[in-house]
Amino acid sequence: MDAKIKIVTAREVAILLKLKESTVCSLASRGKIPGFKVGKSWRFDMGKVERLFSGNPNDKKDRP
Repeated sequence: MDAKIKIVTAREVAILLKLKESTVCSLASRGKIPGFKVGKSWRFDMGKVERLFSGNPNDKKDRP
């Protein structure tokens, strides 16, 4: 299995979700989007974000 984790910035998630970067950071700080802080910046596992918003009801392991 060749599972690679792709860590991305809040800006990249904002582009994917068509949201403002500040909205992505706010959602992450409230636990609505899975992410983690590196210093003052948010980082996200793109695979988890994509699964969360894929609309697949059977894949709930990444939902808060």
